[in-house]
Amino acid sequence: MTKKFGAKSTADEVLSGVDLKGKRFLVSGASSGIGIETARSLVAHGASVVGAVRELAKAERAVASVRDAALQSGGSLELIEINLASLKSVRACADKLLTDGRPFDAIIANAGIMATPFGRTVDGFELQFGTNHLGHFALVTRIEPLLVDNGRLVVLSSQAHRVADVDLNDPNFEQQAYDPFVAYGRSKTANALFAVEFDRRHRDRGVRAASVMPGNSLTALPRHFSQEDLQGLFETVGNARAEAGLPPPVLKEIPQAAATSVWAAVVADQAEIGGRYLEDCAIAPITDVANAFADGARAYLLDAEKASQLWAKSEQLVNAATHALND
Repeated sequence: MTKKFGAKSTADEVLSGVDLKGKRFLVSGASSGIGIETARSLVAHGASVVGAVRELAKAERAVASVRDAALQSGGSLELIEINLASLKSVRACADKLLTDGRPFDAIIANAGIMATPFGRTVDGFELQFGTNHLGHFALVTRIEPLLVDNGRLVVLSSQAHRVADVDLNDPNFEQQAYDPFVAYGRSKTANALFAVEFDRRHRDRGVRAASVMPGNSLTALPRHFSQEDLQGLFETVGNARAEAGLPPPVLKEIPQAAATSVWAAVVADQAEIGGRYLEDCAIAPITDVANAFADGARAYLLDAEKASQLWAKSEQLVNAATHALND
């Protein structure tokens, strides 16, 4: 990799001097937080971006800065509707993209929900696993033919993967008490394992996949937390890191939090990042210390056998739900 970036790099700094005219990207969750900054930085460098959003009218009001950047650079932004918590919606979005037929140079699976109260998707999946993992799994596997040879898939994971490995026997919390953080951690581990197996399946045509820890930033993601709860979480993280002799956690500005996504999608060496977990514009080390708030990746995050098993389980769940929709 020719140029070194780090935790403080912004998305625009990562893309400095890069001309993305003629390149096309799909970004889910492109109307808020890290997603909107990811889309803005890509179009600001000439890219065409399709933003997959839950509510078109609401998103249209939110993306003025992205459209302004596109006008100035010759890039473009289109919006397409998707509800990742509904396989019917996911399929409709995918089929619209397939009918359109224009290819993508990279897909950035950015959208997500965090530590929600217990709930189920339209199809009966636990809400976080169903939205964060299965929704993206169903979308990306369906539109995979649109990903160009030597294209890239970037899936947003999280430091929260350290809280919990996936549970393939009870992914929907049908046999155990629900814990919002455990459910979130499992969904973020699933996101990374999906990238591992997607990378294995498609590297023969040059397509590589990686997962990304964007960094902690103040977005709408923790919308289910009160201000008091959020402050308590920051204190818990800080104390846990101090006990492990680690520096205190640093909140990134949103342009910094979007940097690793665009680095992985555009700038990083594909062969080096394929099948890996990235943070701060670098490949994260494997650190199996018990501390859930340490940096780096737990070894189970990159377990090839577990990734294959999760893929099979995800296919089974999605196919069963899809058949139920068609009955």
